[in-house]
Amino acid sequence: MPSPAPLLKLASVSKRYEAPGKSEALTVLKEVSLEVGRGESLAIVGPSGSGKSTLLHIMGTLDRPTSGSVTLGDQDLGALNDQQLAAVRNRQIGFVFQAHYLLPQCTVLENVLVPTLALPKAKARDGAGERAQRLLKRVGLGERTAHRPGELSGGERQRVAVVRALINQPQLLLADEPTGSLDHNSAQQLGQLLLDLNREEGVTLIVVTHALDLARRMGRVLELKDGRLEEQG
Repeated sequence: MPSPAPLLKLASVSKRYEAPGKSEALTVLKEVSLEVGRGESLAIVGPSGSGKSTLLHIMGTLDRPTSGSVTLGDQDLGALNDQQLAAVRNRQIGFVFQAHYLLPQCTVLENVLVPTLALPKAKARDGAGERAQRLLKRVGLGERTAHRPGELSGGERQRVAVVRALINQPQLLLADEPTGSLDHNSAQQLGQLLLDLNREEGVTLIVVTHALDLARRMGRVLELKDGRLEEQG
């Protein structure tokens, strides 16, 4: 039986930035190729400034490669215009960052439901509130839905951000240093939560992290160094 097609495929992806006053561009990524299966979990590690976040942004359509191709499912992302890419981001990709970016004036439940506002009304109404309540209960915040972010701990705010990232049932969850601002215990709990949700929701999980203990809990670990991606043993 043939292997299932990967959810995400990068083929010879390079990223260069023009440097003002310099004749040569700064090359951050050098022909990076990668295939990520559906439901897989992997970590990307590497020195600061190595391009990890740039790579994650290209995977998540927040940036475009200078050359090479990115395929999500059966979609060539390079062939989509900005409006189409925005729809892909909203419906197929979830993001968790080091900063939670919650709206301080909104409740926990309202924050979680923000991504549904861009969906067609019928789809947005189709069980989103019930899903939000279920996920918030799953992450231990079922009694905090009416609280505002300022009333939560750092770990609780990050859990809200994770639920918000999952509310539209994305295929791909991208996390950029999700535990970077948390204390050790909160970081451990959030890392385990991401892995549990990876399994329970069937979402493909890619984490950029400096935390090697978090990286080692993923199914695969890759290192980005000198613009190239290498699998770790």
